[in-house]
Amino acid sequence: MSYVLKEINEHVAFLTINRPDALNAMNPDVINELEFNLQSCIDNDSVGVIILTGSGDKAFIAGADIKKMQTMDSEEALVFAKAGQKLTLTIENSSKPVIAAVNGFALGGGCEISLACHMRIASDNAIFGQPEVLLGLLPGWGGTQRLPKIVGLGLANEMIATGSSITSTKAKEIGLVNHVVPQGELISKCIDIAKQILKNGPNAISESLECIRKGNGKSIEEGLEIEAGRFSQLFENDESSEGLSAFVEKRPPKFRK
Repeated sequence: MSYVLKEINEHVAFLTINRPDALNAMNPDVINELEFNLQSCIDNDSVGVIILTGSGDKAFIAGADIKKMQTMDSEEALVFAKAGQKLTLTIENSSKPVIAAVNGFALGGGCEISLACHMRIASDNAIFGQPEVLLGLLPGWGGTQRLPKIVGLGLANEMIATGSSITSTKAKEIGLVNHVVPQGELISKCIDIAKQILKNGPNAISESLECIRKGNGKSIEEGLEIEAGRFSQLFENDESSEGLSAFVEKRPPKFRK
């Protein structure tokens, strides 16, 4: 059985976690399969945007597999944490925008995977939370690091320390998600955003994401230095020449084959 379904259509890759009976909970096999499929999409020149979601209508990813975690010792837990962190870094460092289509529960590791995505689009029944402290644990796949950067220290401290969950409406209010839509419109909304992205230069998108990522946490001067360097490098490829020429000639640019 494949734990991750992959489909590529018109430069958009759809990756679906396929464990609906377990609310798409993550175990080592799922992590490895998702990591492999993500990297294959990142390396595929025909892919411009990646949409990540969960199968069924109840969960994006309900978290890590608790039954599997129950048998772990500290060494096995470290390996599990590192595997989840490697997966989230692959998402975060992707040169192609990764959109989380959050359909239902995004708890624990599921919330952390969504945090690593470049954008989060939520259905109106989505629930976000880091409930690890309720199990005597802490978020181990980047939740303590990414959540404060997205929603601020105070809200992150409250969500993590209380273990409480929030609705998609609240998540939108605090900046955790970009958009909230009816569940039946979730994928079409993600596709609409993907189509807007695909009109633009692939290298420009990749370098913009890199500037945002590398500038995060640095001084404004350091960030501006990174930005200026990447801006100037774009003038060395055909993409910028096409974009500038198309603007002057009043025609749509042709960035993709």
